[in-house]
Amino acid sequence: MPEDPTHPDQIERIDTWAAGGEGTALWLNATGVALGDAAIAILGASGTGKSTLALSLLALGATLIADDGLWLDTATHPARLRRPDTARDLIEARGIGLLNAGPTRAAAPLGFLVDLDRAEPHRLPPRRYVAIGDGHYPLILGAGKHTLAPSLFLMARHGRAEP
Repeated sequence: MPEDPTHPDQIERIDTWAAGGEGTALWLNATGVALGDAAIAILGASGTGKSTLALSLLALGATLIADDGLWLDTATHPARLRRPDTARDLIEARGIGLLNAGPTRAAAPLGFLVDLDRAEPHRLPPRRYVAIGDGHYPLILGAGKHTLAPSLFLMARHGRAEP
C-alpha cells in the first residue's frame, strides 16, 4: 500500500522510468513480481539484474507478473502493475536461457519499487518515495546489494521499521 512520505525532498516522479503510455497506464521497461498482495516493480537499464533479482524472489516464493516490460495503472489507488496481454510465462536466466516461471499473476497492487541503476549510499537510508497518481510508494536503491532479494522478501512480508 502507498505510504505517507516523511521527507518530501525524497520524492521522485514515476515519469523518470516511463517508456511510454496509453491513457492512464504507463509502460515500464521493468520486471514485476508479486509477494502476497504486494507487487514489486524492479527497474533498471538492460543488464542491471532485473531478471536475476526476480529469479531470486521467485525462488523465495514470489509470483511473476511479467519479465522485461509491464504496465503500471496509475488511475487506481493503489496503483497496479499489470501483465501485458502478449507476455509469456517465461523469465530470462542469463547464460541458461528462458525458464518457465511457473504460475503467473495478471496484476497486483504496487507495494514498492526497486531501482537497480543506483546504489544506496547510506547504511540506514532516508525514506525515498515515488509519486504515482495520488500515492507515494517506497523506493529502494538496490544496485550492488548482495542481500537485496531476502531483504525485499522480508520487507514485502513484514514491512519496514520506522527510523
